[in-house]
Amino acid sequence: MRRVSPPLRTPHVPSRWLSALALATLVLLSGCSAFSRAVREGDASSKERRWAEAEAAYLRALAADPEASEVTVKLRAVRKEWGAEVYQEAGAAHASGDLPSATKLLVRVLELDPDHDPARALLAQTLEARVGVALGLLKEEKLQDARAELDAVLAVAPDHTSARKGVDAVQVAWAKRFFASADTLEKAGKLGNALLAYVRADQERVGATAARERAEAVRLKLRDEVAFLVVASPVDDKAQAPDVAQRLGAGRLATFLPTQLPLKVVTEAPPGRVGVKLELSLERVLPLKAVEESQRTKRYLAGNRSVPNPKRGQFESKLLETERTLETVERKQAAVLREYLRAQVELGTLRDAAERCREREKRECREALVECGEEARAAAKPGSIPGECNPERCSGQCTQDEGLMVQKAKAARVLELAVQVALDKAETQRTEVQRNRDSVFREPITVEEPMYSDFVYDVQLHRLTVTATVTAVMRDLLTPQQVPAPNTQDYAVLHEDVAHKGYDRYGVLADPVQLRNELELRVDAGDKAVADLAKRVKERFDVYRGKRVEDARRGMVRPGAEDVVETAVRALLLTADAPPQDVLQPVARARGLTRPEALLGQ
Repeated sequence: MRRVSPPLRTPHVPSRWLSALALATLVLLSGCSAFSRAVREGDASSKERRWAEAEAAYLRALAADPEASEVTVKLRAVRKEWGAEVYQEAGAAHASGDLPSATKLLVRVLELDPDHDPARALLAQTLEARVGVALGLLKEEKLQDARAELDAVLAVAPDHTSARKGVDAVQVAWAKRFFASADTLEKAGKLGNALLAYVRADQERVGATAARERAEAVRLKLRDEVAFLVVASPVDDKAQAPDVAQRLGAGRLATFLPTQLPLKVVTEAPPGRVGVKLELSLERVLPLKAVEESQRTKRYLAGNRSVPNPKRGQFESKLLETERTLETVERKQAAVLREYLRAQVELGTLRDAAERCREREKRECREALVECGEEARAAAKPGSIPGECNPERCSGQCTQDEGLMVQKAKAARVLELAVQVALDKAETQRTEVQRNRDSVFREPITVEEPMYSDFVYDVQLHRLTVTATVTAVMRDLLTPQQVPAPNTQDYAVLHEDVAHKGYDRYGVLADPVQLRNELELRVDAGDKAVADLAKRVKERFDVYRGKRVEDARRGMVRPGAEDVVETAVRALLLTADAPPQDVLQPVARARGLTRPEALLGQ
């Protein structure tokens, strides 16, 4: 019979692999179609000389296939031809004199074709021509237009030497223009605007003009104009203390006032100026010496004394603890030993009972054997076993007694081990007790310790106080008819020192009196008084400049106006220590200052 083979089975391909293969094929075909379409569009646009569309199409083709070298060649050719056309336009613009357009077109040519040497040469000529135009505008005083031309040249060629020189020349021209404007404003009496113009001229080109020196001179004039004057009259020395009165003079008062603020101490003031007139009167200078008696203590070593040894006490406490532990261990040992002895007695009793039971069992078994023999001989029927020959009569009578004896023997062995453990513990504890006892005996009962005592000795507190009484009257220069109330203050300066004898036996060194000189304290009292007066003058000045700052803030709605600038500059000079930014920044922005702090000379 022929064997029929089964039909071959085709390998099963999962459906997901077929889907992935189809998707990859679709993507490949779509990519190829996008690439081909972009190349065809680029070729068509190139033939029609639509260079921008051709470039965009070739770029799309390269995005689809970056390795397509033929597209790269076509793109380079398109850009070269496009650059040639733009170059023609640039040449026409240059010939017509439209230099800005020519510059843009030539830059575009070099972007399309970096190897276009004629375009690079023409661009250099164009830039030079623009620099020439800028210099012509500079001669015509059209500085802003000239700077715009030069900036355009530098935007294309940052290292253009002629353009950089032209920028320097424009900056110098701006500086001179601002300097001339500042000079005009200064002559017109507008010192605030003149100061800003001088600062701007120095900002444009440092050293091109004498703007910095003139700005400092104008700043000094403005400081003199807005200065808060302190008219210091000669001190009325009623205390006949010229050394203290000298410290209250105008020169010392000026040293205590901040130098960066327009605060001036003068002896006379012109009419109409803002400030105060300070009248000082030194009422008295009272030196006072005082001595206070008191006592101090000094701890010293008086000797040694015997005290119980604390270390021995610790050892004794430990010894007592170990002895008590030993007593507990011995009690437990005695209890275990009693249990063991009781178990041994019970074991002996059970052993005797078992021996008697075995003897009785042996005797009864012999009697049973004798009876069995007699009955067997007397049996009428051979082969029969009489009832007296039952084997149970010779076994199993002492099983219970022997079991009790075995149990008791096991319990006795357990108790024997417990007794051994208790004996070991007791021996270990006795060793510990002996060790602690030896430690106690090795330590002395008493030890020597230092004994301190307090030595009381007399001290003297020497105090020197110099009190200067000063009466100050501050009159407002603008309202001299107003009579202010005099202000009398006491300014006290003191120095104190402790003195006592020396006691070498107790370790107390002698301390002599070392008070400062009375003349030094008198000088300090005068300085303390003038410092307080300077503080009060500064408070009056703060009120004055606060009003000027408020006036300047009200004009910040138009910070570029000349009258507002005059008010703001004076307010800023009055607040040179902390200029208000809401006034400084708007004025600086309105006048083009990059460093507003330069206005204050910082």
